[in-house]
Amino acid sequence: MVLVERHQDYVLRTVEERGIRFIQLWFTDVLGIPKTFSITPAELENALAEGMTFDGSAIDGFSRVQESDVLARPDAKTFQIVQSPDGSAIGRVFCDILNLDGTPFDGCPRHVLRRTMERAHEKGFSFFAAPEVEYFYFAEGDPSQPLRPLDHGSYFELTVADIGGDLRQQTVLTLEDMGIPVEYAQHEDAPSQHEIDLRHTDALTMADTVMTVRMVVKELARQRGVHATFMPKPLTGVQGSGMHTHFSLFEGDSPAFYDPGDEYNLSKVGKGFIAGLLMHAREITAVTNQWVNSYKRLVIGYEAPVYVSWARNNRSALVRVPLAKLGKTESTRIVYRAPDPACNPYLAFACVLAAGLKGIEEGYELPPEAATNLYEMTPSQLAAAGIPSLPGSLSEALAEMEGSALMAETLGDHVFEWFLRNKRAEWSDYKAQVSQFELDRYLPTL
Repeated sequence: MVLVERHQDYVLRTVEERGIRFIQLWFTDVLGIPKTFSITPAELENALAEGMTFDGSAIDGFSRVQESDVLARPDAKTFQIVQSPDGSAIGRVFCDILNLDGTPFDGCPRHVLRRTMERAHEKGFSFFAAPEVEYFYFAEGDPSQPLRPLDHGSYFELTVADIGGDLRQQTVLTLEDMGIPVEYAQHEDAPSQHEIDLRHTDALTMADTVMTVRMVVKELARQRGVHATFMPKPLTGVQGSGMHTHFSLFEGDSPAFYDPGDEYNLSKVGKGFIAGLLMHAREITAVTNQWVNSYKRLVIGYEAPVYVSWARNNRSALVRVPLAKLGKTESTRIVYRAPDPACNPYLAFACVLAAGLKGIEEGYELPPEAATNLYEMTPSQLAAAGIPSLPGSLSEALAEMEGSALMAETLGDHVFEWFLRNKRAEWSDYKAQVSQFELDRYLPTL
């Protein structure tokens, strides 16, 4: 409680000293779409202490009309200063959504992740995440016309007089100014595709950070007359955008995945976590890859994961175990390669953690490492090796999710049921559309 009061005092003092005139309260709906409203400094102290009431029925996945009012209570330790387009400073703080009696609101994605992390804490674990966030820049133009990349560079391309490269650099500097550390930033493999890798921190802070990165990337692009998108697969014939995420558990200051006596340097905890992820991968895919377009990325030929497997150096695997640097056992981690950057990070991280914890609790056995290129194996070879594939469509992923007790427990009834309804409606709308592919392929001959 004392720490909370210190954070609140810091926010109030900073707002006064910096002459900040507006404070944005940020939160997300169930799909991870950012929402905000602004308050003045006069309302800030009350907001920090009691929260601000708003109509939850106006937000997708929140309250029903008959129980509409909810509270947005700022989490003071997430306070940051951002620059408005006119150069003035604005305060920004993430909120937890509460019921009017102060209890956590079941439709709040932040609460879903915090609740799952508390389960891990009860078992002595802290949960950390470090995503590699990929995205595209396109020239603004008529949405009915083909997308126009800003460049035709490839992986690690070094170019000059490049708007995309300048924007990426400006984005990194802006994030660093906000106190968000960036490990790497580079041009990715596809034309006008870029990547920003974030330094690991606890998963709740990282989920907030992913939301911030998406907003900063898009806003800085908008200011330059450029469109930035985290859509998983905006272009045909090139790689889509993923969000490969490094995950680790710690017991105190010790990496829980590390065992120096094991041939893979993986502890029993680490093996159980990976086994849990593999066992439940198909069930959690509707959340880690939540859009119709997500499944245009998860196909063979573009380095995206397709098969449920694990390996150390095999990049066709769904779960990778990078080799730790010499003397850096604390860097022992796993990389889950399925998520895309358009997911709701709170729900995605919660589902990954829940699946991993399940594997630890139930003592799941880790299957053999995938030693060969899975993309080159035949269906019969994959079946013989016991390697299933990820769902091939949103519809298939939703069917897996619906039958999952783990997903229902992790998300809670409110989020679980609303998410399924919303995504079934999206799939139904998609099925009813006639695509350009169909017109090009069938209209001339049928």
